[in-house]
Amino acid sequence: MVSTFGARATTALLAGTMLSGLPVAAYAQAAPQTAPTLAPAPDNVAPAIVRTIKTLRVEGSQRIEPDTVLSYTKLRVGQNYTNETLDQALRDLLASDFFADVSIAGVESGDIIIRIRENPVINRVILEGNKRLKEDKIRKEIKLAPRQIFTRTAVRQDIARIVELYRRQGRFAASIQPKMVNLDQNRVDVVFEISEGPKSKVRQINILGNEVFDDDKLREQMATKQARLFRLLSSATSYDQDRMAYDQQKLRQFYLTEGYADFRVTSAVAELTPDKEDFIITYVVEEGQRYKFGDVTVDSSIRDFDNTKLAAGLTMKKGDWYDAKKVENSVDQLSETAGLFGYAFTEVNPEFQRDKDTLTMSINFNIAEAKRSYVERVDINGNTNTQDKVIRREIRLSEGDAFNSFQVKRSQDRINSLGYFQDKFELKQTPGSAPDRVVLTADVEEKSTGELQLSAGFSSLESFIVQASIRQRNFRGKGQELRASVNYSSYSKSVELGFTEPYLFDKNIALGGDIFRRDYNSFNLTASGDRNTTYTQVSTGFQIRAGVPLTEYLSLSGRYGLTFDDVGLDEGTYYTNGVCDPILAGRYLCDAIGNRATSSIGYSLIYDSLNSRLRPTAGHRVVLSQDFAGLGGDVRYIRTKFDADKYWGLGSGFTLGLSTEGGFIYSLENSRGPGIDKIRITDRFYLGEPEFRGFNIRGVGPRVQRVPYGTDANGKQILVTDKDQIVDDALGGRAYYSSRLELEIPLGAGARELGLRPSIYVQAGALFGVTRPLPTVEFETIDGVVQPLFRPTLDGNGNPLYSYVGASGTAIATTCAAGIPDSAGGCNGVVPNTPYGNTIAPFLERFVGDSAKPRVSVGAGVNWNSPFGPLRVDIAYALLKDKGDDDKLITFNVGTAF
Repeated sequence: MVSTFGARATTALLAGTMLSGLPVAAYAQAAPQTAPTLAPAPDNVAPAIVRTIKTLRVEGSQRIEPDTVLSYTKLRVGQNYTNETLDQALRDLLASDFFADVSIAGVESGDIIIRIRENPVINRVILEGNKRLKEDKIRKEIKLAPRQIFTRTAVRQDIARIVELYRRQGRFAASIQPKMVNLDQNRVDVVFEISEGPKSKVRQINILGNEVFDDDKLREQMATKQARLFRLLSSATSYDQDRMAYDQQKLRQFYLTEGYADFRVTSAVAELTPDKEDFIITYVVEEGQRYKFGDVTVDSSIRDFDNTKLAAGLTMKKGDWYDAKKVENSVDQLSETAGLFGYAFTEVNPEFQRDKDTLTMSINFNIAEAKRSYVERVDINGNTNTQDKVIRREIRLSEGDAFNSFQVKRSQDRINSLGYFQDKFELKQTPGSAPDRVVLTADVEEKSTGELQLSAGFSSLESFIVQASIRQRNFRGKGQELRASVNYSSYSKSVELGFTEPYLFDKNIALGGDIFRRDYNSFNLTASGDRNTTYTQVSTGFQIRAGVPLTEYLSLSGRYGLTFDDVGLDEGTYYTNGVCDPILAGRYLCDAIGNRATSSIGYSLIYDSLNSRLRPTAGHRVVLSQDFAGLGGDVRYIRTKFDADKYWGLGSGFTLGLSTEGGFIYSLENSRGPGIDKIRITDRFYLGEPEFRGFNIRGVGPRVQRVPYGTDANGKQILVTDKDQIVDDALGGRAYYSSRLELEIPLGAGARELGLRPSIYVQAGALFGVTRPLPTVEFETIDGVVQPLFRPTLDGNGNPLYSYVGASGTAIATTCAAGIPDSAGGCNGVVPNTPYGNTIAPFLERFVGDSAKPRVSVGAGVNWNSPFGPLRVDIAYALLKDKGDDDKLITFNVGTAF
């Protein structure tokens, strides 16, 4: 602060406060000690006295040499001078900005003395009061700096620059008061005391002259918004002069698309309120009359084109309301059509004929004569890590090829889909060395393609999650992908390594492979609502992949995989006498345990015309896949899957997507027994969270439920209806289908910068087609009451065990149902012994959910690239469900990819 400089008194550099938008006050300056300048003499008066400089010297110079001082004037020894000559010398010296004060003595005698007081040297430039603007941003703009010469002009210029910085932030009430602290050795500290003031908002937007559309409708078209509480975090409420000019263009565009061709903004005024905190903007408009399209024709100088067919293909028709956007789109459409035929730089000029009597606008699209163009060369700039060949192999045109605008667009989409460069890349077209030559230029801006993730999170799907992964999508700049990951959660653990070479030996052949180890714990819901592990599956294996393109959009990929699975159950929970107990585990789980090897070969036929693989807004993708298991190993089946996605860009940032998929598994094995499905439980399809929103994990499809019996208030035996007390085991299915229609909703610039992408959707699907399992137990019913089941404990030979009380009073185990064992191995006595065993409470086992009837859910969700990892939150409601389905309203994932 200024007050810390102690004995060195602080002097005011400028009086008053520097208000924004006002010119800086001139500095007070001591009058130079020179003879008064004589007024021009009238014609009848003698001319001014002319004298000669006898001697010439400089006084007061410290840093600047006297000869340097004299070099700024035209005064020389022996030269004649007048008062006007000396005045000019004073002005020249002051204009140099090196001197705070200048005077001239010895005017009468001719012994000229130039007395100067040099401007001080800046020791420091201090900024005070700036909280909204960081110091480094201000210092980049100002010119004053330590060891420079202090000048009043530089101070004024820096004040103007700082004020302009605050104006860009919308702070029009900002003021700057400069001060100077004198130091020894003619040095000074320059202090800018900044009063930032509040941020100036747009309090009101007034529109005058509009009759067809109300004010609210017109305000919707503008980028500037009125300051309201619900826009507290929006930057659109700040006043911006450039944005105001943009809003006038938006108003004009809106009216032109509605047919008002004569619309204009006659006045646009922004008034700052007296407190300088808010702006009131007023637009005065003239709407004019509304026009319809008249005759729409095409006049082409290119002989290959049929004018009538071109005109018929345009979206605008005679009698439609005039729409300037349709005219613009038609120009683009005709230019693209010309580009498809090889005319790269075709000029399409719409000629308007306005008829104010009939209120029609006739348009003739004049296509100028052009020559077919050829690609002269392809230039690639900006790639420092990525090799040129990685980009060139995605460009569908080569040197010497005939120009084709469709291929240019396709090349842009393929390069964008790589994900190696910043979004919205464009392949630019510039004229070549001849009129029929085109140069294609790819100016790329690389972004990071390496991903290192160490994260912990929580998911409604897998509870706590710990994940570590490393991935390089552009390994060595060759477009190769290298990845490794380790995942740990309450119900799954995995280690995976993978590598993909997209162009093997620089040929359009992709080759890749993976090795993995996955431990998965399946679970059901216990009577208390907790998750209870049922079976464990440990899978170890590898897969080799290869793919080749068949056409521009069609490709074929093949794969071979070998997987070793070990499926087991907790012996302490589900085993009795060393054997899987169907009563405890269920027959379907006992049938699943064991070790098996799966050797499979498969293929995928892919048709892909998406404009981006990362975030598509147009095009579609269709995949047909089949896998054949049985080339050795223990498992034999044919798995077929179909997947299709279609996207439409609806304009204004809205994107509509339709996704459909389905699958079926056909077994090639013989029957494994009654009530046992040929397809093992670990090989079946499952449907639910996260693929099917609105339902829990594996919440759709065939399942076995164990419903316990209870009693009502009257002591009558009834089935329990509390969902949390029903044990639920999902069985999976051999067939499924699912379809989702989703609309992605655009948000403002601030929300997009945060990575927020909300959407609404409707989804339908089903999982079905599994053999009905046999009941695991039959409970005896006596007088309408289902009885518990007693399970005796067996010895090593399978004989039931009993207990009797020995002479010492302790219980002794025996195989005798009555009496005690004798020395001959028999039983002596008739007193019944107590059987060893456990009692199974009665329950009803029911098979539900095996139906192809569609389940339907509707919902809304949002993706957020949060600072602590990607987040997906969904609220989905199940409209249609089948008996046994497990629905879920809210799902979320944190710290994992989605």
